Amino acid sequence: MNDPLVVPTGDIADAALAILHETVDRQIAEHSLRSFYFARLTAGQEGLLTDAAYDEGLLFAATVMHDLGLGTLAEGNARFEVEGADLAAKLLAEHGVPDGDIGRVWEAIALHSSLGLADRMGLLTYLTHKGVFTDGGRFTELSLELQEPVRLAYPRSPDDRSLQVAIVKHARKSPKAAPPFSIAAELLRQTGGG
Repeated sequence: MNDPLVVPTGDIADAALAILHETVDRQIAEHSLRSFYFARLTAGQEGLLTDAAYDEGLLFAATVMHDLGLGTLAEGNARFEVEGADLAAKLLAEHGVPDGDIGRVWEAIALHSSLGLADRMGLLTYLTHKGVFTDGGRFTELSLELQEPVRLAYPRSPDDRSLQVAIVKHARKSPKAAPPFSIAAELLRQTGGG
């Protein structure tokens, strides 16, 4: 791949980018884009680009929309991962994506923050999880050389806490948004509750 910052094109990719930019803060949108790039780079580094289960369009949809549950469309009726998965599924259904593919994207988004689970599911869920947490600094297997063009194009301040702030804001919407043992519940606890 000559340009690591190229993105898929077409109606679904355009719709995913539009809903991303219309509903979440800039820092979260940039995190979502970095997550895609890191997921794709991980697939390349691990030799997964030719795997029959690899679908770059679905990977783009899952990574770019994985935090829609932290945006303006989320009502706080469920944990942010599930609300984001539901919002993404609705958009994909409106664009005629087959149910099986919608289910794969829903799973990837709903489980993207589930350490110990996401990496044991299908390839799409695995790569989404890896991309998200590579951007968060948890995974370091992706070489810094491969990461550099992404980090230069979409720099992230080391003291950026926009994700944590957004998760806590969503968690305060209702008890259903921060069920016990979720990331949201833990962040609420750390910040002194509701």
